[in-house]
Order: sequence, then C-alpha cells, then structure tokens
Amino acid sequence: MKTKADKTTKLVIRMAIGLAVMITSGLIGVFSGAFTDVGDAIRTITIDGRSLLKLFIMASFLVALSAVIQMVFHLLPVKANRAKTMITVLSSLLKYAFVLIGVCWGLSILGVNVSTIFASVGVLALIIGFGAESLVSDLVTGAFILFENQYNVGDIVELDGYRGTVDFIGIRTTGIRDAGDNVKIINNSDIKNIVNRSERGSVAVTTVGISYALDLEEVEKQIPGILEDIKASNPDIFIGNVSYLGVDELADSSVVMKFIANVDESNIFKGRRLLNRELKVRFDRAGIEIAYPQMDVHMR
Repeated sequence: MKTKADKTTKLVIRMAIGLAVMITSGLIGVFSGAFTDVGDAIRTITIDGRSLLKLFIMASFLVALSAVIQMVFHLLPVKANRAKTMITVLSSLLKYAFVLIGVCWGLSILGVNVSTIFASVGVLALIIGFGAESLVSDLVTGAFILFENQYNVGDIVELDGYRGTVDFIGIRTTGIRDAGDNVKIINNSDIKNIVNRSERGSVAVTTVGISYALDLEEVEKQIPGILEDIKASNPDIFIGNVSYLGVDELADSSVVMKFIANVDESNIFKGRRLLNRELKVRFDRAGIEIAYPQMDVHMR
C-alpha cells in the first residue's frame, strides 16, 4: 500500500518534470518564433457591442440545443442496460463537445484565427499533456469500459466494499447509487477489481434452527411442500427453486437447517428477509418448533 509520503514524492517529481518541460519548451518557442503566430492572433481580438451580442446569441443557442438533446435522451424509451449506457456516454461526450465548440466559435466571433492558434500550440500541447495525465487516463479507461462491456447503466456492482447500482457512465467518471440513494462519483481510472453482480442470478441464503426434541426425519418430509408453497406465493421474488440443503450445524441449542432461493441481485437482501419470514410462518403452522437458547439448571 502506498503511503502518504510516497504519493507526495511522486507528485513532487511529476511537478518538477512538468516545470522542466514547460521552461525548456517555452525557451525553444521564444527563440524559434513558435509563439509569434499566437501573439499575432491574440492581437486581432476585437471586443465591441456587436461582438458581445453575437457571443450572447451563440452561447444561448448552444445551451438551448444541449438542453433539447438531453431532454430527447431522457425521453427515449430504452429498457436495455446497454442502450442506457450508450445514451449516458453520448450525453457526457456531447457536453464536452459543446464546450469545445463554444470556445472555438467564441474566439472566431472575436476575430481570432482559431486555425492559426491550433497550428502553433504544438509545443504547449506537450505541457498540457503532463498536467492532464489523470484526465487522459480517465478517458482511456472509460473507452475500455465501454467497448469491453464490463458493466452497464442499471447493473449492480461492488467496488472496494461499496455496493450499488450504476447510475451513469461518462467519458471521465462513473456514478454508483447505493441503497440509501447516495451517488458516489468515481474517476474511471480508479475503477479496478470491480465485481459486476448482475452478470448472473444470485442466491439468498438463510439458516433456521429447530429443536432437538423434534424428529428430524419427520420434519424433512414436510420441507418440500413448505418450500413449494413459499415459491408459489412469491413468484416475483423467487425466480428459481427454493431449496433445502440439509443440516448445516449441530449447534448448542438447535439443529441448524440451511435453505437457499434463486433471486435477482436487486432482491438479494429482500429475498433473504422474505425467506426468513415465510419459513417462520409455515413452520409455526406445521408445528415445527424453531429453537431458541435454553439453559438447564441442575440443583443438588
């Protein structure tokens, strides 16, 4: 595990490299005249009432267009998680695209030759690259997550002990919503060793302890009918078999029986609670005593 000192040292080294590259490239740019075109382009900026009005109209148009597109995305009748994922990624990508378009369009309105600036900032791109290492890593990881179909919007995942439903997948971040409706925002580059619990069906597991005074064989004869009744009464929760696995333990005060039920991952905890309730109710009806801790006191 990396210590705080290790992280600080790594940060200092990265900053030193960035400063060295910035100073070196800056000196080369000054002496080679690489920044001349950029300076000339900036000096052509004209700010007047007409330009400001155009900027306002341009910004209003882009904001309105972005809002309309986002509304259309929300209204699309998609049900598949993969389709939801593509929509959230496209929505995130369009937000960044509109910002970039707005910047370039705004500079053009002010009289700046944008193509000249882009052609002249090749040296600066290297400097920005060092500073935006984390951003680039997020974007690349996000692309791999998307193309490899590791998880989709709506999937239930677990990451470093945090369990929740994927709320959105952006080109830079992913949002996971937990059972308390809290959304954790995670950089894509920080997503490692994630468990996608929606890939397969899940199993709700519970145990019930019965009294040693009962005839175990007679109890086991009643179990199949009880489990069939439980499954038939809750078809929306128990999607597969409700099964008895056998005696799990001979405890101090009870014979512990183990049961499982196939459920969707979204119902894993609800299924266990419901299975506990249904077993208690039906055991009571069948006269099967559920054991509780007892103590025998012997007096001379």
